[in-house]
Amino acid sequence: MTLTPQAPADPVALAVLKQFRLIFGSVRQHFREVEQCCGVSGSQLWLLHEIAHTPGVGVSELAGRLSIHQSTCSQLVDKLEARGLISKARKAEDQRRVGLQLTDQAAEVLATAPGPVEGILPRALQGLPDETLERLHLGLAEVIAQLLVKDSPSAGKPLSDI
Repeated sequence: MTLTPQAPADPVALAVLKQFRLIFGSVRQHFREVEQCCGVSGSQLWLLHEIAHTPGVGVSELAGRLSIHQSTCSQLVDKLEARGLISKARKAEDQRRVGLQLTDQAAEVLATAPGPVEGILPRALQGLPDETLERLHLGLAEVIAQLLVKDSPSAGKPLSDI
């Protein structure tokens, strides 16, 4: 096997790599703190928070709010229901639709949860000016285009589940 010599790494590329590491490490640390503190994953906590602010919300709307795939959201909902943190109820106006409600146990989880409940990366992105966010979006699209392997289904999963 012949190894081809590589050019020295670009210092700016290495600096950006460190920034990605800092972001990923910080996100992982936050999710560990959430799980240790309240016993639920970061995505489950965000889901509980959204249900608390919109009692009766449906799974489809909830998936849109968290920017995750509907089937992923359904799985999270099922896990939370099995743990007794949420309940499902048919909507009076449309018996085909199910609305979600928190239980008293979920309210206790939310009361002890470290913030931000949506996670530190979504909060940081929401705090950026629109122009910065647009530049970041375009720049990351270029990075993704350079990837030799792409795990596209991961785009529809919560960060805490990747």
